[in-house]
Amino acid sequence: MDENAIRSAILAQPELVLGDGDVMRSLVEAEAQANDRVTDLRGRVIARMEGRLGELERTHREVIAAAYDNLSAHDQVQRAVVALLTPTDFAGLLTVLQGEVADILAVDTVRLVLEMRDDERLAAPGLVAVPPGGIDSYIGAGRDRDPARITLRPTGQKAAAVFEEETLRIQSEALLRLDLGQGRRSAMLVFGASDPARFAADQGTDLLDFFASCFERAVRRWLA
Repeated sequence: MDENAIRSAILAQPELVLGDGDVMRSLVEAEAQANDRVTDLRGRVIARMEGRLGELERTHREVIAAAYDNLSAHDQVQRAVVALLTPTDFAGLLTVLQGEVADILAVDTVRLVLEMRDDERLAAPGLVAVPPGGIDSYIGAGRDRDPARITLRPTGQKAAAVFEEETLRIQSEALLRLDLGQGRRSAMLVFGASDPARFAADQGTDLLDFFASCFERAVRRWLA
């Protein structure tokens, strides 16, 4: 293969040369003693190194941003859990949910959904009563699969049953199924947001699961 053929092959597939450390060292050494017959590949090497450096910097920024968001989310949930410890009665708990907890978690509204018979129904701000089986129906749990503990999604046609007069402005929701103990009524905590991207199925749920566990323990003392 003559020099022109070699040169053409290198220019056509420079990655074959750039990816070989031994070849690159030989080329750089040759370039230092170059005459007009030696192709200068330093520009290609520098461009490739700059590209890799840019990728590393972007990855570094993304990792730092993700770590910061994670710490921020942990702090929010911890402060919200502390807020749950303040109320001394059930009405106070509902007030804290609607106010302090909603503010800390940056959601537009919070609803506590309880399954009740018609003769048991209570009227209180932030409390929503549904008939027995209403929670599974709202979440969309089927007999062919286990009901989800946490469900994140856009609001659907049934949203009015939970968000009532706020339905039109709530675009996404987080549904936290609660376990209040054997023999106790079924319950669900719902966070609603006007931002349609606030809650989505591809988001992590570990912190919401932790919050749900804490809330269960806080509310059991008042709900039979």
